[in-house]
Amino acid sequence: MSYQIEFRHLKYFLAVAETLHFRKAAEKLFISQPGLSRQIKEMEDGLEVKLFDRHNRQVKLTPAGIYLKEELHKNLKSLDAILHHAKLLEEGKDGQLNFGYVGSAMQHIIPDLLLKFTKSHPNILFSLKEMDNNKQIEGLISQDIDIGFVRLERIPKGLMATPVLKEPFCLVLPKEHPINMNNFENLSQLKDEPFILFDPEYSSSYYENVMNIFHHSGFTPLVSHNTIHADSIYKLVENNFGISIVPKSLQNPSISTIKFIELDNIPQRTTLSAVWNTDNRNPILNKILTLIHKEIS
Repeated sequence: MSYQIEFRHLKYFLAVAETLHFRKAAEKLFISQPGLSRQIKEMEDGLEVKLFDRHNRQVKLTPAGIYLKEELHKNLKSLDAILHHAKLLEEGKDGQLNFGYVGSAMQHIIPDLLLKFTKSHPNILFSLKEMDNNKQIEGLISQDIDIGFVRLERIPKGLMATPVLKEPFCLVLPKEHPINMNNFENLSQLKDEPFILFDPEYSSSYYENVMNIFHHSGFTPLVSHNTIHADSIYKLVENNFGISIVPKSLQNPSISTIKFIELDNIPQRTTLSAVWNTDNRNPILNKILTLIHKEIS
């Protein structure tokens, strides 16, 4: 078997595998369609493997082609990261770490973590991107991010998680609402109020946990609005569109138009976890994980 395969062959193969259309792939690659077909034929001949079935102008991946597409996507992503890391070293940097996070993680957890980490690793570049839970999982699997901070009870195979914060919930009320810390007894006092909650798509397990709070309190809430941003919740509460429940870490005392009441008398808690891909070979990832495990131990 001959393996005279060059990097360009892999690039051309992936373009066709993604589009399943030789003309569209050729346009994307800025080469002629006959030239692309010739390169794919060279690759198949070199591997002695048929990668595509072509019937009546339809292009389909063979089982070998499907396998190769999946593995190349994964391994070329690692290669890109390796080459990028080498370039950073040349520029005098020790590496880069890409974070994904839900908004509450930026209140204290991530800033405190970065302050401690940069004391011993001052030459690391950081990319920080707020993302919902599901987008983070996708980013971790594709290795577009190195570490995520999510509120999920279950994560896919291949990912690892460690809890970094377990906390109670808080009520969010307009400043002039008659219920306050002195007369609040239980959530059933608010059963006739409209509630503004994080969208179930933000995290289905988080939403289920919040709904369990209402079940524990003996009523089903009237949900008037769903959103994925805490700022939107606060603005709606401020303007009397309803009240809300959020994790304690999202308390913002600087907003004078709303107030928070901690729900420390209910059993439900919400957990913020650090999540990463066990296949991720970024050398900086292990360093930040070491600090995280040290902080929570």
